[in-house]
Amino acid sequence: MNATPASSGPVPPTSPAAEGPAPSGGAHPAGPTVPRQAAGPTGEGRPEPAPGHPGERSPDAPPPAFTRTGVSASGPPAGEPSPPDRPRPTPPPSFPSGNPRTGTAASADPLDDPDPRRAADAAAVENLLRCWAREHDLTDPGGPVLRIPLPASGTALLVPVRYWSPTGTHRFAAPALDGAAATAPPADAVTVAALLARETGAGPGSDLVGRVADSVHRTAECIAHRRDHPAPPGADAFLTAEQALVLGHPLHPTPKSRTGLSDSEHRHYAPELHGAFPLHWLAVDRSVLATDSAWTERGRPLPAAALSARLAGDLALPDGTVALPLHPWQADEVRRRPAVAALLGAGLLRDLGPHGEHWHPTSSVRTVYRPGCPVMLKLSLALSITNSRRENLRKELHRGVEVHRLLRTGLAERWRAAHPGFGIVRDPAWLAVDTAAADPVHGGPVPGLDVVLRHNPFGPGDDAVCVAGLTAPRPWPGRAGLRSRLAETVARLARRTGRTVGGVATEWFRRYLDQVVRPVLWLDATAGIALEAHQQNTLVLLDRDGWPAGGRYRDNQGYYFRASHRERLDGLLPGVGRAGDTFVPDEVVDERFVYYLGVNNLLGLIGAFGAQRLADERALLDVLRVFLSSVTGLGSPLPALLLDAPTLRTKANLLTRLHGLDELAGPVEAQSVYVTVANPLHC
Repeated sequence: MNATPASSGPVPPTSPAAEGPAPSGGAHPAGPTVPRQAAGPTGEGRPEPAPGHPGERSPDAPPPAFTRTGVSASGPPAGEPSPPDRPRPTPPPSFPSGNPRTGTAASADPLDDPDPRRAADAAAVENLLRCWAREHDLTDPGGPVLRIPLPASGTALLVPVRYWSPTGTHRFAAPALDGAAATAPPADAVTVAALLARETGAGPGSDLVGRVADSVHRTAECIAHRRDHPAPPGADAFLTAEQALVLGHPLHPTPKSRTGLSDSEHRHYAPELHGAFPLHWLAVDRSVLATDSAWTERGRPLPAAALSARLAGDLALPDGTVALPLHPWQADEVRRRPAVAALLGAGLLRDLGPHGEHWHPTSSVRTVYRPGCPVMLKLSLALSITNSRRENLRKELHRGVEVHRLLRTGLAERWRAAHPGFGIVRDPAWLAVDTAAADPVHGGPVPGLDVVLRHNPFGPGDDAVCVAGLTAPRPWPGRAGLRSRLAETVARLARRTGRTVGGVATEWFRRYLDQVVRPVLWLDATAGIALEAHQQNTLVLLDRDGWPAGGRYRDNQGYYFRASHRERLDGLLPGVGRAGDTFVPDEVVDERFVYYLGVNNLLGLIGAFGAQRLADERALLDVLRVFLSSVTGLGSPLPALLLDAPTLRTKANLLTRLHGLDELAGPVEAQSVYVTVANPLHC
């Protein structure tokens, strides 16, 4: 589908100075229009950390005391707000990037609307329109307004373009319906969702509309709270980044939908609202306990039950039982399930209630963190967040442990020798409930109670930031408007070095490619293991000045073992990949790797630089081309796929949502809708 310039319709005025001059040479075209294809396939523990990295513990060192610690006494991380008695950084100047529409877009950013509800609705509208533009491979309209025909409704949307991004991170102002009266209000998020749903033919759009409305409501609450409380109380650098995603995924139609949570529950459990809560505990009779652990301490195995007992502290446990932590919301939900109710009735599960210190939800909502604790917990949570119901699957628990064991065969040492700044956040232990031993005929895993014990390799001096949190616009202390830590970091580096904002952004991106992306390509080339390294799963380690100095990957869901490497990996660890169902056909691995690392991570990062006016996207695309050309010799197929393919397969989050797909259910080849779009790297 082609975008067509609108010839009429309400277009709000703008101040040219607010948007900056258009770059010379006009817009970098997104490429030829490619028809959308039909729905198709989709897509950690003591770790082996880099020696000498500040604050990281050796893989077999004893865990420190389970205490809460604050931020490092050395001062705030680069790009974080300074204390009130220090000068506050000033915003960088506008930098022409992509194709700003001088004279056409509203001068005030709609995301900065004083009314949190209007700001949240504007964010939702932009997300929906970005999804539509990507999933229909729309090209630059070449003018100030993008016209989206809506034949199923007999009208069109006229969308003022604030910024057109070669990589898809467009900025839009409020759209109007073609032919609407000049006094008519712009189309809000619910209206846009309903109209777009009608065009897809995917069935009734009521579910999408309801989730959009819920997402807008949650986002408004987050914006209002963070404007009043922009600085997280007592949070370290890691937690601050995890709580930064106020608006959520910029290319998802319902990034903050959490249907099933009441408003009061949301205030307790949402990371963006600085939620914190004690864990809920069950005592599990050992006859129905399922567990595995490859966690070691001083070189000796440490069972998951022993780790859990440490976390439970002074909680009194009945004899013959093991402490199992649950998310408080999940505890209330699962007790009504027949299998859990039966175990409670039989005394094989005992409800011990909430206990212990408060834990903090991270960006995924269900994974919780406590500053100073050597364990993070990936809990089951039966809420639909983005594209999935977030309950752990047994194969994912197995996968985390087997990856940890596989890395300890010598693979991690080789990786660290080549790339000492990068590693994996390990998931080496888990606890669950399984009735198979007690009832061989009808028993089996009991869903909803599975918990992953994740190693926390970060100390108070580490500045480990998930890329999604780094690029996320959010309120800042003492200033108006939303702004990302990435923008703050680049501005600070520009002042410190005397370089231009664009020059610093380009150098930052080059270092990111070397410190984060190159190690991921090495693992694929050397071991045939591709990582689902999207921005939320990818952590960048920043030095004291804010430059990329290393990275970490996390997520036991996101390992793809290439089928072509089965014999080699089985030679390292016999039977690897079976319990975790981790081997995937190479062509599926390529599609997922292209999307998660290539499109979501790299093109998404370039888009954030551009949309936030930090760099010219076309210059960063050139940097990426040079980098990819330099690493084709490693042996991973990804660089050549990104460089040579005229089109790319990309996940279509809007269509995935409309089709009601759950990314954690069914075979990996058919968990999401993927479409074909033009490749902005292809010349």
